[in-house]
Amino acid sequence: MFTGLIEEIGTVVRAERHGDFQRTAVAASAAFLDSLKTGDSVSIDGACQTVVACGREGFAFESVAETLRRTTLGRLKAGERVNLERSLRVGDRLGGHLVAGHVDGVGRVADRSDGLTDSVFRFDVPEGLEKYIAEKGSVAVDGISLTVVAVTGRHFTVAIIPHTLKATTLALRRAGDPVNVEVDLVARYVERLIGGRAGEGLSEEKLRGMGY
Repeated sequence: MFTGLIEEIGTVVRAERHGDFQRTAVAASAAFLDSLKTGDSVSIDGACQTVVACGREGFAFESVAETLRRTTLGRLKAGERVNLERSLRVGDRLGGHLVAGHVDGVGRVADRSDGLTDSVFRFDVPEGLEKYIAEKGSVAVDGISLTVVAVTGRHFTVAIIPHTLKATTLALRRAGDPVNVEVDLVARYVERLIGGRAGEGLSEEKLRGMGY
């Protein structure tokens, strides 16, 4: 699990693609690499990946077909910047929201407006994901925990403070750029509970009977 609070921006050293398999090396700071070891989970632009090699200047991870299909990792090239976050430890503060690192789909930056105090981004998402995104709810974009300002159809907007813009790759994003989107886990589980098997899911009538 992750919090969606980016620790630092890493730099892709190389991305070696072999069909439906890719091995990627990322350079990171000594502070980030401290205590990082092979087998650890790291969020790369919001996608949870396993460290397969770790050295003094960086680490490597491997991505399989499903990851390459569902995320932007297959588009990485040497020199590109990526958001990095190590997995949450028991007892750590949860400053963002619970992020699984399981990307739901690739969205795009629809447009961006930069002001003196904030930057407003509008993203579009693949059809079907919009129902899980709610005004004032949480969403992860490229691994960044963000609060939704408004939702219109398949678009949602967020307002980014200067610190977040500087500390993440959002500063580099422009209209048309692809981004990894992960909706709030709670929305997924609520849908599952309401759906359930025939006659077993929650319904408005059952909720009323429970006092809601």
